[in-house]
Amino acid sequence: MTLPPAATGASLRTSVVLCTYNGSAYLREQLDSLLAQSCLPDQIVVVDDASSDGTQGAIGGFEARCRKRGIDIAVKLRSENVGFVANFADALRLAKGDIVFLCDQDDVWSPGKLDTMSGRFQRDPDLSLLFTDARLVDAEGAPLGTRLFEALELAPADWDGLAAGNAFPVLLKRAVVTGATAAFRWSLIDKALPVAPGWVHDEWLATVASLFGRVAPLNDALIDYRQHGGNQIGMRRRTVAMRVNDLFRPRNELLRVAIDRMIGLKRRFGDDRDAPLAYRRLLAERLAHYEQRIRIGDCPRLLRWPLVISEWRAGRYVEHSNGMSSVLRDLLRKH
Repeated sequence: MTLPPAATGASLRTSVVLCTYNGSAYLREQLDSLLAQSCLPDQIVVVDDASSDGTQGAIGGFEARCRKRGIDIAVKLRSENVGFVANFADALRLAKGDIVFLCDQDDVWSPGKLDTMSGRFQRDPDLSLLFTDARLVDAEGAPLGTRLFEALELAPADWDGLAAGNAFPVLLKRAVVTGATAAFRWSLIDKALPVAPGWVHDEWLATVASLFGRVAPLNDALIDYRQHGGNQIGMRRRTVAMRVNDLFRPRNELLRVAIDRMIGLKRRFGDDRDAPLAYRRLLAERLAHYEQRIRIGDCPRLLRWPLVISEWRAGRYVEHSNGMSSVLRDLLRKH
């Protein structure tokens, strides 16, 4: 089903999609922040993945609060756990707004988040997906002194590509869109679902959005992104010791996972003429580069030099991997 777009000049309708699982420790603070928005959402979707703590009770109380405020709310409480990727995909199908916001259970939104981001979509009809910076905080909500974009450590050229609307090459290389900071047009749901095997829902949505439209970063930190032991996916700044150890870590299995994911993307959209030909060719070239890196890892260290030098001279380490750091990994890692 395709929803009709908002009338020309009309405000875009917004949906917030929140998935929960045993999140009672932090959930109430997040729910309060949704109702403290300077511009309230038109719809909130909450799907719980069979929580066994007090999460479902908190959702019941929140549902009543939303209805009092005139917010349309859809709630689904599972009796069996399906995992967070499948849970989010299912929840997305309940969204009705023109703009859909992903929401985690353990963060806190700034009061102007919905207004700021929906306003950007209103002014920019070509924008498919928007993602923002975030303040990293600890379990108690105290700042960690680092923002999300800083912790991601993207190269300046990658940020330039994102800002210029050329996000697909960046997102194909690594995940930089955090779902809790992202919003996108409803039409992406129709295009992207179901999520391909091996992908997390937010990185899949962002990659598909970049393949067919424009993905843009917003430097405003519009959420407190909580880091704690229960994060499904978290973020922390790497230490020097972590960087050194990373050079020697085995890579072939990680590369095989990346190849499987790219194959899934190619199967879905490799023949889709709506996707730019240059992007489809880039996907094929990156697959070939990763396959060559697996062959390099299978060689004894002393025999890797010619293969690594060939890939370097062809520019493929810079275009498809992380430049000299990937060269060092391929020369030093076990396999």
